[in-house]
Amino acid sequence: MSSVLQGFTKSLAMTFVSEIGDKTFFAAAILAMRYPRRLVLAGCVSALIVMTILSATVGWAAPNLISRKWTHHITTLLFFGFGLWSLSDGFKQGGGGSEELAEVEAELDSDLKANGKATKDNNNSKIEDVNKKQNRPFLTQFFSPIFLKAFSINFFGEFGDKSQLATIGLAADENPFGVVLGGIVAQLLCTTAAVIGGKSLASQISERIVALSGGMLFIIFGIQSFLTSVE
Repeated sequence: MSSVLQGFTKSLAMTFVSEIGDKTFFAAAILAMRYPRRLVLAGCVSALIVMTILSATVGWAAPNLISRKWTHHITTLLFFGFGLWSLSDGFKQGGGGSEELAEVEAELDSDLKANGKATKDNNNSKIEDVNKKQNRPFLTQFFSPIFLKAFSINFFGEFGDKSQLATIGLAADENPFGVVLGGIVAQLLCTTAAVIGGKSLASQISERIVALSGGMLFIIFGIQSFLTSVE
């Protein structure tokens, strides 16, 4: 039970500080301003849950392919590496939180224009389509283009991300069930805050503070992992 709680606590803290100012956080906030919130929330959370489970599964399988001693050392190096990386980013960034938000917003705008959805008339027709979908059975709404768009943006946005790699390393060194549970809770909290708070909340987040906090947390985890002996 203690190993599950430790994995849950580490995963919750690590995922929260990694995702609160991540691109997927900003993407969820912007998408929620343009589409029905429940579909955006469902798509984003579903993608992040699937990615968390996949990452933890890879981490859980790693000790079966490599000795537990080596996976422990690799995880320790990952924590220190990500910690120094985040601290470096934090010192380079300014105090504001609008740079990455503007970057994500520009990417989504260009995507909308490329698909011919940027005009006002098309936006009105899109709202009409959404209203029609609301009359369909509840579950069928989750196969809508809005759900799939939110799902794909978050799922592929997490590939190779720092939080994904850290989840793999953490699951290799801690109880994978606790890691999955903590990651899912953190993802749900962050994404719900982004969807409800929208752009106004996202624009007030200081990327520098988030990066420095995340860096310090990774360093702490690295020190703890280094001091922990593995047979």
